Amino acid sequence: MLHAIFLIFVLQLAGEFLQKYFALTVPGPVIGLLLMLGLLLFLKPSPGSDSGFGQRVIDTANTLLQHLSLLFVPIGVGVVMHLQLLESQLVKVLGVIIIGTLSTLIFTAFLFQWLRKRGPDE
Repeated sequence: MLHAIFLIFVLQLAGEFLQKYFALTVPGPVIGLLLMLGLLLFLKPSPGSDSGFGQRVIDTANTLLQHLSLLFVPIGVGVVMHLQLLESQLVKVLGVIIIGTLSTLIFTAFLFQWLRKRGPDE
């Protein structure tokens, strides 16, 4: 598990480096995730097998996802610390939340319909 966590952090660091070095607008962790995706596609772990480094990375990622709610604690503390700023920008924040949610729902619905049309006939 430590090797897989180390790999996750190294790929995130590589993503941060690439983002800073090439002055990309994409966040470093997203680049790191794309690097991880490429590595896992290269290793091609099979879902049923327990062997292989790719499968260990997947198992470690699943373990981290089980405890994902703990990562929201610092965000909650940050919101409470800056509550006055949030109150002064409440209309803008609510607007962004509503527009972001609606656009995501609409995009997901169109993507679902498009993929369903392309899918195999049952």
